[in-house]
Amino acid sequence: MSETDIDAVASWLREARSVVILTGAGISTESGIPDFRGPDGVWTKNPAAERTATIQHYVADRDHRVRSWANRAGSPMHNAEPNAGHYALTALEGKGRLDTLVTQNIDGLHHAAGTSPERIVEIHGTVRDYACLGCADRGPIEVVLERVRNGDEDPHCEQCGGLLKSATISFGQALIAEDLERSQLAAANCDLFLAIGTSLTVYPVAALPEIALQCGARLVVLNAQETPYDPAAATILRDGIGTVLPQIVERV
Repeated sequence: MSETDIDAVASWLREARSVVILTGAGISTESGIPDFRGPDGVWTKNPAAERTATIQHYVADRDHRVRSWANRAGSPMHNAEPNAGHYALTALEGKGRLDTLVTQNIDGLHHAAGTSPERIVEIHGTVRDYACLGCADRGPIEVVLERVRNGDEDPHCEQCGGLLKSATISFGQALIAEDLERSQLAAANCDLFLAIGTSLTVYPVAALPEIALQCGARLVVLNAQETPYDPAAATILRDGIGTVLPQIVERV
């Protein structure tokens, strides 16, 4: 880890007019939540799991829904706590150096760390809520998880009888248009874009750094593995996010 690089990123954060940060699964691995596409990622180890992560498969296969709800009811994600990386971004906001935080993560840990909800765009949704695929009823997911623990293997909506799922965006589901538009506008208006813990391969979110670059922003990549945007980055940091990010923010 280069002290020069840390100092440079800190100075860019101090001087920036508008800072946009995109986070991916890599920022939550230190909270015990495995990523998807890293060397030990969930989908790297089990490619079949990625193939079944579609809305079409969820709707068509009751057994898959039963497994999904059972896994969700016992998921470590619900007991995960924010780590130093999440808290560093909250501290960055406290210093007035964060405009918009777009996260691909569904774990809710940025909220738990204290980042202001109005700064956060959960572009892939959240596991903290459930959503009905029929009438769009929505609420705290714990309400449905309690039903699952009490024996309701494949819970349906109590309002309309439709299928319930976590309020996350599965493959085959469109992103919420307002969230995508807000993220794209923030990227176009920023002059510093940090991509943290993301492979930058899942579109349309992976296009956000390109939008920022085209509009003249500086790009910083903090990620353990290479990304397609590395050649365009002003600097790249490969060290642990929970180690390097607090050091950067401390110097802002």
